[in-house]
Amino acid sequence: MKKIELVYREILYQSLEKKNNKMTQLAIASKLNISLSTINHALKPLRAMGAIDVKLKNFTVVDGKKILYYWASLRNINKDIIYRTRVDKPVQKIESEMPADVVYGAFTAYKFKFKDVPADYSEAYVYSSDEMVDDIKKRFPESKNVPNLFVLKKDSLMQEYGKTTTLAQTFVDLWNLKEWYAKEFLMALEKKIEKIM
Repeated sequence: MKKIELVYREILYQSLEKKNNKMTQLAIASKLNISLSTINHALKPLRAMGAIDVKLKNFTVVDGKKILYYWASLRNINKDIIYRTRVDKPVQKIESEMPADVVYGAFTAYKFKFKDVPADYSEAYVYSSDEMVDDIKKRFPESKNVPNLFVLKKDSLMQEYGKTTTLAQTFVDLWNLKEWYAKEFLMALEKKIEKIM
């Protein structure tokens, strides 16, 4: 993921999951270990579209939905895929056989967060470090068939948000998937996010 995407994830995590709409650029820069100029660059389009209100010492999220859709339009999930393969097992079995350090994304993240699924699904999306991808390859060897397991590159901060992607990242990842049932998940997640906002 690009650095500005890390900024959007943190802002939306604070807003949606921590109920904190007032933040400082310095606090985000410190937490993400990103320069203030990068934070400022990430905030410019949000400010221009009226998604945030910038004051002298802080900024406030005034329209989280705009930030969510803006990030979804920038996200390119395919660029983050570091391994893909076909596993001839039910998706629940694939999920249960993952190494402990993965972060679950997309359909699985939704299922684990809400203990429910709006539609059946057959692909697993997980985030893993480069070091652990070899362990995943041993568990799920390469196959030339249509892939149903996608391993994406995990950034160094992702683990701090938990075992699943944040609500916002789950949304933007689902937004970028082409499977027909991704739309079902997306609509269900959108309703849940609207209740929070």
